[in-house]
Formats: sequence, structure tokens, C-alpha cells
Amino acid sequence: MHSIGTELVKALVERGIDTVFGIPGVHTVELYRGLADSGIRHVTPRHEQSAGFMADGYARVSGRTGVAFVITGPGLTNTLTAMAQARADSVPMLVVSGVNRLDTIGKGLGYLHELPNQQALAEQVALHSQRVIEAPMLRPALDRALAPSGRPGPWHIEIPLDVAAHPFKDADSHQGEQKTADLNQDQDVIEQACAILQAAERPVILAGGGVRYAVKQVRALAEKLDAPVVQTINARGLLHDHPLSVPASPSLEAVRALISGSDAVLAVGTELGPTDFDMYATGTMPRMQNLIRIDICQQQLARRDCDVAIQGEGAAVLERLLNGLDTSRNDGTGTARAALARQQAIEEIGPEMRAMCDLLIAAQQVVPGAVMVGDSAQPIYAGNLYYDHDRAGGWFNAATGFGALGYAIPAAIGAALAAPDERILCLAGDGGAQFSLPELMTAKDEGVDVTFVIWNNHGYQEIETSMEAVGVSPVGCDPTPPDFEAVAASCGLPFYSCPANRSDFTQALKSGTAQRGPSVVEIRAS
Repeated sequence: MHSIGTELVKALVERGIDTVFGIPGVHTVELYRGLADSGIRHVTPRHEQSAGFMADGYARVSGRTGVAFVITGPGLTNTLTAMAQARADSVPMLVVSGVNRLDTIGKGLGYLHELPNQQALAEQVALHSQRVIEAPMLRPALDRALAPSGRPGPWHIEIPLDVAAHPFKDADSHQGEQKTADLNQDQDVIEQACAILQAAERPVILAGGGVRYAVKQVRALAEKLDAPVVQTINARGLLHDHPLSVPASPSLEAVRALISGSDAVLAVGTELGPTDFDMYATGTMPRMQNLIRIDICQQQLARRDCDVAIQGEGAAVLERLLNGLDTSRNDGTGTARAALARQQAIEEIGPEMRAMCDLLIAAQQVVPGAVMVGDSAQPIYAGNLYYDHDRAGGWFNAATGFGALGYAIPAAIGAALAAPDERILCLAGDGGAQFSLPELMTAKDEGVDVTFVIWNNHGYQEIETSMEAVGVSPVGCDPTPPDFEAVAASCGLPFYSCPANRSDFTQALKSGTAQRGPSVVEIRAS
């Protein structure tokens, strides 16, 4: 017989969890019982928010749920921001927290780390929050959190201090009946979508993060329909260097014109959110004629009107559409439409953004196939407007959606732990980097193969520009950056610095990636 805390670790191992991010505390001691001998790798960040961001980066690269252990009260509140980012981007995450003794919860007695209702707070960002109050609840709770049906996102399980130490008996291992949502659609809905696509002369595909790894299915359908494929930020890399690929923001007028000029729009794995489709906050969306939507989440499908709604996993539904289409269209019209959209989009973003995109292309050439993880930095904004990454699922950042600063450094560490044989590039601004600079020591401790590229323009230049654009005198946009060379030296990391031009950056990045392990490259943008 062992404790519920010990059973938690055992159950995580059985469910394939090999890494946990967390900072132990007196309220999670029992959750750590047995962890040292379990084979699970424990990574200790310097802040609980970073634990969540690391779990996020780990999940995006591995395709598995990222797991974080946090303490009661401030541990959970510190992690809420990362959970909200994961929810915005549909990233699978499990946060396991302690909570005060069961008989004290909600009574306001002044216990350490006490909150009036911790579970209610977690429910504001988690897809689901559950309190385990007895042993038989544990395994079913983990099953629901680690293998949920529908849209992925953050789940929360809290275990009271006294409950975590309770004995766990073999009889408590009952799994419970798992209910899986039936996402299969009636054949007539598939046939209706196929009829629209078959009749269209100018179709277009809008690919979102929900199909970022469905390269085979998206490519086959695009080629069969001769349809340009517009990729949202989280789908970049899906069709690298393909003649039908449009790796540009659907907020750009050139891309909006492509979408509006189409006579059928297939939107798959995208919520059609404004940070992708209306980042300039015009309050308008491109016109979408004969809109077919595919999404794993029924609630998401109900939020926007469309002509045909298909609930299901993106790649599987695309396979059914491929099987239902009779003929292929090979006249090259789609290729020409995609080429025109790409040409007009790259012209539209202007010379300053093009110069920053050029740095991204240089990075891609120095380290082909790298995972690029970003924060709200100017080169990331530029890449989100137009950048064709060379790895499916290998371009992601926190500059859109929930938009949390401080994401890039810890998320890149999580990504590196998920793919230890791959090179990870972290792109952060000097402002965003200061949210999570202590995590450079975590990178050192773990020996991860990450090059941290810091875009140093001495403040929040993007916000300063936005203030000036509407006649507001900039205030608070010039926090002094640290000496990044000294910071790197204090963490024992190699450091390279260069001006913001392609030639010098290429050389600095080559130096930074010449050896395994973490390094820092500073781009002096001002």
C-alpha cells in the first residue's frame, strides 16, 4: 500500500509522461513521493509561470501533454498566465497543484497560501478543474486530463494536503468508464462539402494550428483542388516552399483579396480569430463565400456562421474529403493565384518588416529545420506577417492570441527537452526577455540545445510606435535592458553580439550554434 501522491507519479509513468516541470514546496511534498525513482525527468524552473510555459513548449513539439507541478496559492496563480496562453492556442497541458487541507478550504482561516476558492480561480482558464478528495478519483481524473476528447488545452487537478498522504489501495485503481465523443459526421455532410469544392473554380484553403502536422493531407487536397493554402501563424511550415503555399497573414490586404476572390473557402483547424484574420483591428473579416469549416470543437464551430460545419479531427476529415472528390484540377490557376498573393503580401509589409524577415531566412539557412520559438518581438511580428518556415509545427510564439510576454525563453527550453536532438532557436525582445531571464540558468542546468536570440532595441519599441501613431506621448516604453553579455557570463553561457544586418547576424548565429548546449546571441537593433 502506498499514498495517493505516490500513485500519482506511478500513474503518470504508466500514461507515458516522461518530464514534469515544477518548483517543489511544502504543499506539494507528497506529490513528489516516489518521483526520484520513477524515471520521470523533473525540471526546476525559476518561476512557476515558466513551469507552465515550459510545459507548453514541450507539448507543442512532442505532441504529448506537458505536465507541471505547482504549490497551492501563489504557485497556481503564477501558472495561470501560462495556462491561459495554452488555452488560447489549444495546447495540451496538465497542471497538478496542491490545495489546503480539505476541512479548511473556503473558511478564511488564514492558512499559508490560502485562497477563497482556488478551484474556481483555475476554472477561469482551465478547460476543466477537478479536486481529488478520495483515492478512487485519481486515475479517472488523470485519464480525462491526459486523453481528453475535443479541443486540447490546459487541465487542472488539485489534491488537498491531507488527501495526498492518504493510503492508496489496489481497489482504488478502478479506471472508470471513459466516454469518447463521436466525431464522425454523417456522410451527407461530407458529400455536401465535396460538392461545393468540386464545383468551385477558385477555391482556397485556410489552414490553422489544428492541422499543423497534417502535411500529407493538406498537400494532397490542395493539389487535387489546385487551391492556394493560407497558413495562420500556428500552421507555418505546413507547406514549405510549395507553389500553392501562402505563408502570410490573412490580415494582409493581399491575402484578404485572395480569400474574398475565392468561390469556396475551406477553413480547417482555425478559429478564425482576429489576431490572425484582423490583427489591424478593423472590425472586419475577409468575405468568405461557400465557407466550409472543420474543427474538433463543436462550440468553436457554433461561434461563426458557415455554409457547412464538420466536427472532427482535421487530418481525418481531410482524408474523407479526398476520398469523396471525383476529379483533380490541374490547370495551374491556383498556383498563379498563390504566387500573386505571395508577391503582393511581401511588398505590402514594407521594407522594415522585410529586413527583419530576411534575418529569419538567414537563421533558417544557418540552422535548417530548427524549431523557432518567439515572444512579442519585432522580428516575430514580421515573421507572423510573412515567413515560410521549413518545419511543420516549428514556428510558434506568444505574440498573438493571449499574447503573454516572457513566453519564449521557457517555452524554448520545454521544446528542447521534447526534441533533445534538434536545435531550438528562441527569439525574444529585450523587454520580453527580462520577464524570464533567470530561466537561462535552467537552460544551463538542463544542458538544452537552445540558442537564445535577443532582439535588443532598448525597450518596447513596438508599443512606443503604436502610441505615437495615435498621438499619445510614449510613457513606460523604455525600460533599460541589462548587459546581456554579463548576464550570459553569469550563467556560464557563450555570448555573441552583432548589429541588425544579415551578414553579421549569420556569422554570430553560426558561432552560437557551432557547439551543443545553450548560448546567447544579441542583435543590437538600436
